[in-house]
Order: sequence, then structure tokens, then C-alpha cells
Amino acid sequence: MTNQQTLRRKLLDLDNSNYKAYRDIQGSYEFPDFTLIIDHVQGDPFAAPSKLRVQVPYTVAGFPPELYKNPIREMALRDFLTRKFDRLAYEVSGRRGTGKSGMIAITKMGQEVLERTSAYLIKLAPPAPKPAPGSNPALERAKPIKLSSQKGVEVRLIVGLPAGGRRILGRQAAEMLCDDLPYIVHRSLKYEQLDGDVCRRHVETVEDTDWLRKQLPEKKLVAFVANGAILPRQSGVDDRPLSSEEVVPFKSPPSLEVEFECPNQGKIYGMGIPKGVTLIVGGGYHGKSTLLKAIERGVYNHVPGDGREFVVTDPAAIKIRAEDGRSVAGVDISPFINQLPKGRSTTQFTTENASGSTSQAANIMEALEAGLGNSNSEETATTATPPVLLVDEDTAATNFMIRDRRMQELIAKEREPITPFIDKVRQLYTDYQVSTILVMGGSGDYFEMADKIIAMENFQGQEVTEKAKEIAEKYATGRSAEGGEKFGEIRRRIPLPASLDPSRGRRDVRLKVRDVDEVVFGSEDVDLSAVEQLVSKDQLKAIGVAMVYAKKQYMDGNRTLLEIIDAVMADIESKSLDVLVPFPQGDLALFRPFELLAAINRLRTLKVK
Repeated sequence: MTNQQTLRRKLLDLDNSNYKAYRDIQGSYEFPDFTLIIDHVQGDPFAAPSKLRVQVPYTVAGFPPELYKNPIREMALRDFLTRKFDRLAYEVSGRRGTGKSGMIAITKMGQEVLERTSAYLIKLAPPAPKPAPGSNPALERAKPIKLSSQKGVEVRLIVGLPAGGRRILGRQAAEMLCDDLPYIVHRSLKYEQLDGDVCRRHVETVEDTDWLRKQLPEKKLVAFVANGAILPRQSGVDDRPLSSEEVVPFKSPPSLEVEFECPNQGKIYGMGIPKGVTLIVGGGYHGKSTLLKAIERGVYNHVPGDGREFVVTDPAAIKIRAEDGRSVAGVDISPFINQLPKGRSTTQFTTENASGSTSQAANIMEALEAGLGNSNSEETATTATPPVLLVDEDTAATNFMIRDRRMQELIAKEREPITPFIDKVRQLYTDYQVSTILVMGGSGDYFEMADKIIAMENFQGQEVTEKAKEIAEKYATGRSAEGGEKFGEIRRRIPLPASLDPSRGRRDVRLKVRDVDEVVFGSEDVDLSAVEQLVSKDQLKAIGVAMVYAKKQYMDGNRTLLEIIDAVMADIESKSLDVLVPFPQGDLALFRPFELLAAINRLRTLKVK
């Protein structure tokens, strides 16, 4: 077995060699208290950094078992370790030559706590036996060599191996891997070096949040906003909490206040939003969209100090908006749109350039397909997982949301293809148990459709349901309901495998992620900017490889989109995100089924039957 001194000597011997000679260090090395595994070595100082893993046995890491006694605590601990490793790596790393030289890094984290591949608690196997005579030494060298049979911590990182031009800087590389890296491991992956109270608070906060979310169905709620929550953010590009002295902590209206007894924090109070149709109203700049944004992100757990730690939402909540210009493939939008000019079908609506109204209709129907795609009618919908629709009038198509009495009088229904959302929002709940939370500041016509109405004033909520209903009776709209007595059918679609092609040129698979709004899939740029609940580039990377995996494993021309997505998610749940890739990667994060379906739906080559 090779060791720390052997690696140092190798790197010093490689000094000033051609950069490609770095490949000789690939393999496993036993340090005094951890194992270093070099899985992939970059071929050029300007190429993607080298991929490494560090494995620390339990006896060295020393984390108390209560910190990882259940899956959610384990995930929270892994998140904490990733953040600690990231901060120390940033402090220690320095520029050492050209390109990405000198970088030691791990995946970048946001305010959300996600299931990631950056760190694992693993069962370490006994050391591998010596290579058999006649075996390939290079392949044997690449196999992980473990220190212990006990549970331990594995962290996956990237390193920019130092170069001067395209020559190896061996001394600097030895300092990085044999001095700096052990320091980072020592300070970030050993419990005795950490603040135990901070670590425990991180784990317990995430556990409480996850527990709260699971209690929502019992209280017939779709969302909960804790008293004292800080909802405003620093800016549109900075998701940290606003720290101004003028920030007003949230407080629930008395009529909507509910109580929970969390496993760690104990009693917690806040506003419960019940199933059904809920309106959020109020003047401009008083916090309507800020509240909805917090609810939108409540599908995720958050780090302590985020301000939204105890804002939780039904996991099936989906933000819906208009999306001009998106492609749509074979979606039945007939519950909302019928009788298009020139006889265009709306039961299998296809376009490469959807309008605001048709895109919003397609987005809703795709969301329903994701949650209710195995249900042919409202009678079987009760066994499915109905989504919760989150809609903000600011990002919705006006003609899709409302058609008032005056417009109905001017443009007769037979000349208007659109059945507005106002005539379907109630049917969605009565027929399919699909709840809606809607920000509406410009039309009181929705008062009659709502079960609860919350008015925001200076970022504080007041329940005004009774008052709004009285106004609705006093000032009747006079508009006629459109679209029939039932919502309509939710149809299933089957993708044609040939329409998903991840190849480009000689490359069988070409994937690339651009920030959190675009995935390059083969020759296509898939725009996900309107899928607003994606929060990490790592989620997009995972979605990209999941699309390739789905095509290879499950797209056979017979399975529906939902069946394919369900199969992929089941594999991830049973085998982790690693099932999607052929070798260990530390930069994947879990997505929801809807986001994977949303990416497939936005492929301009997609064809369905």
C-alpha cells in the first residue's frame, strides 16, 4: 500500500515534467488518519480539476452516533461537514501557477440543505487484497484502499494540480496534497476540532424542519410559516436573509395560528395555510411576493440563521408562471384552451414558441401530469399525490388569469379560446384535491373562489376572508363562469426515445450546466429559467445525467413520462445519486420529480405519443 511519503516523493520526482505525467499519481494513498483516493487526474492545467476523495474512519472522525441516527440527521451532518470543508479549503487554497493551479475545493452551497454527493457516511471495507499475478496494476491501483471496516466519512473534492505553463510544479503539488489537505481534513472532518454545539444545532434544525413538513397532511395544511421568520432576502442575487434593522419578523394572524411540538425545539407557533384555494392580497411592496417566495422555497430545508428555517411547504408545491417562447410537446391544454384558429389541436398541443397563456396552461397541465399522471379521473386522484400550485400575478399571463364581465360582453365565449384560471381553480380542488396559493393584488373577482384570504401589510399577514366575502356579495362581478362543470381530463404521454439525444458530434454524451437556469443536453440548450424552485447548479448537473440515465434505462416507447420519472427516482432513493453516473462525483444534488420532468418537457426535440 502506498502512503503519504510515497505520494510526496512521486510529486517531487515529477517536478518540471510534462503536465500529463501527473496521471502517474492516480490511485489510493494511506495517510496517518485518512485515505486519499485520486480518481481522476486532469490532463491540462486549464481543464476541469482533478477529482479526489478523502475517507476518514469512524474511530478518527469521532462523531457521536446521535448525530446520524436517522437518514435526515445523517444528511444534515453531511451538509454541515461539506460547508466546514468548503470554508477551510477556501482559506487554505492559493494560486500556484497557471490555469486552475492551487485550487482545493468542494461543491458550493446555498441556503438550502440538499441531499448531495459531496459527503457520505459510508461502511468502509477491509483493505483490498494484493493484486493477483497477471492482473493489471493500473486498474488495481485505482481501486479504493480502505483503512478500516468501521463506518467513516467520505468527502469528494476537486483539486487544480499546480503547473507552470504546462509543466508540473511538483513541490507545490506536494505541499497541497501532503500538507494543506491533511490540515483541512484535520480541522473539518474530526468532531473534536469542531464546535459541537453548532454542529448539533445544524442537525437538529434540519430534523425539526423535515419533521414539520411531514406533519402538514395531519393538520390538513399545505404550508406553515413560523412566527419570527425573516422572509426578505438581501437581494435578487443574494439569498441570505436581509439584516436591516427595519426587517419585520413574521407573525401569524390569530385565526390561522397553529402549534407544533418539534422533536428538538419543542413548541413552535406560526401561520398554517390550509388545503384549498388561498389568496395573498395587499398593496404593492407590502410582502405578498416575498411571502410566496418563502413558501416556494419551503419545499427545502434551510441552514440555521437563514430566517426561513421553519417555513415549510408541501413537497409537491410547484411554482407556475407564464413562459413565453418555450416549446410544448403533445400536452392536453384543453381544460384551459380550446377552438384555436385554423383548427389547431389543444388535446395534443405542440409548439416551439408558446404564448404567455398557452405556456402557463401547459405548465399547469404538466404539473398535474407529474402528480396525477396515473389518475384518469377525479375518482382515482385521491390515491395520487396532488400538487400544490403557487401562482404570482406578476409572472402570470393576464388573459389567462381573468376575463371580467365587460370583456365577456365585448368578446363572446365562442370567439375566445381561453377559459381563464379563475373558472378552473375551484374545480382543481374539488375534482383533484389540487390546492392553490395565489398572489393577487389586482382583481377582487377571485374573492368568491377562495377559502382563505390573507392581506399583507408591512410584511405582516391579516386574515380578511370574511371581509372579502362581504365585499364580493356587495359588489357582484356579474361575470359568467366559463369552461363547464368539471375541470377536465389529465392525459398521460409516452416519450419517443429517439427524440432525446444527448450526443453531439463524436461524443455520445455532451452535458454542460450554465448557472441554475440552463442545461446543455447534446446539441440543445434547455432553458430552465422559469423553473424557479431549482436552487443549485448541482441539481441541474444531476438532472442532466438523470435524463441520460432515464433514456438508457427506461425509455422504451411504452412507458409514460411519469412511469419513467418514478423509476428514476426509485433508483436514486435505493442506490443514491451515484446510480446516475459511472464514477464518483461530488457535485450532484437531489432534485424533485417535477424538475426532471420539466427539463424533459423543455427539450425542443421531444416527441410524444
